[in-house]
Amino acid sequence: MKKIKLILETGEEFVGESIGYEIDNVHSLGELVFNTSMTGYQEILSDPSYCDQIVVMTYPLIGNYGVNKDDFESLSPALKGFVVHECPKEGSNWRNEYSLRELLSRFKIPGIAGLDTRELTKKIRDKGVMKAVLVPLNYPVQTAMAHLAKPMETDQIARVSTKSPIHFPGEGKRIILMDFGYKKNILRSLTKRNCDVVIVPWNASLELIESYRPQGVLLSNGPGNPKDIPEVLPVIRSLQKKYPMFSICMGHQLFALANGADTEKLKFGHRGANHPVKDLRLGKVFMSSQNHGYAVTNESINNSELEVTQININDKTVEGLKHKSFPAFSVQYHPEACPGPEDTGWLFDDFLSGIRN
Repeated sequence: MKKIKLILETGEEFVGESIGYEIDNVHSLGELVFNTSMTGYQEILSDPSYCDQIVVMTYPLIGNYGVNKDDFESLSPALKGFVVHECPKEGSNWRNEYSLRELLSRFKIPGIAGLDTRELTKKIRDKGVMKAVLVPLNYPVQTAMAHLAKPMETDQIARVSTKSPIHFPGEGKRIILMDFGYKKNILRSLTKRNCDVVIVPWNASLELIESYRPQGVLLSNGPGNPKDIPEVLPVIRSLQKKYPMFSICMGHQLFALANGADTEKLKFGHRGANHPVKDLRLGKVFMSSQNHGYAVTNESINNSELEVTQININDKTVEGLKHKSFPAFSVQYHPEACPGPEDTGWLFDDFLSGIRN
């Protein structure tokens, strides 16, 4: 059993078993975050929104049902590391094709097991998300701390977005999916409703998008800080005037920025499968799947062209927005995700109904 270390930017060290890619001569630097989901580790690993992050799973047993070809949210995982308490060597499930350990090795992702992940989670909740590095057991601490002193990259969206348009033909409405790091289930949610989908790069021009003669626009999820890509905001402002628009997660934050609201970084973000949100119009509470480190600031909505439609029950953060003049709305969570509850899939139907009307 090979040992490796997780070193936090506070200087604290945690030693555990290597369960992924062997990091003999390299290190893996990322932002340390936690996810409270009990299942869905394959979807988490392959979610582009985790680009450059080291994910700590709070549930103690991860990997028990293995991995299969159908549950990937992207072709190539973009996260920098995976931290679990216990990881079995083999998965046990009728859909299992290979183990979690094999997935990590195959995609060159360092993983560490045997740590008290709830202790790590408490540290993140107390001090906020922080940089961390996974290194070999004998890696010099001084060298690790030098890496931790460096600023994080800010080009995550450019790295995970498609480089050229992709067409998924359908007999229904033509939808442009702006790719800031989209999850496969967003595409699936559109195609199963017979949509004709064109995925375009995050920095696609207004002229390129309009050349595909869209009937609606969807802004996807994605990693990083929404303020790192201000050049996309004028495009969003122009599109929302002409086409019905639906925005998810990163798209929600960009939609807010494009309309005069502001965003801020949360202390430790929302990452899990059971976050309750309240719809203020319907007076109902829905369970949601979430993965984001930034949020729209409540007070900034007053100076914008938007109104709040949903809030987070736990901390009152903004979960839904609607434009006052245009058929455009957004949610902070993932309505396409089905980690157990499927409460919010109707949002896709609302979006398409707006196009028909």
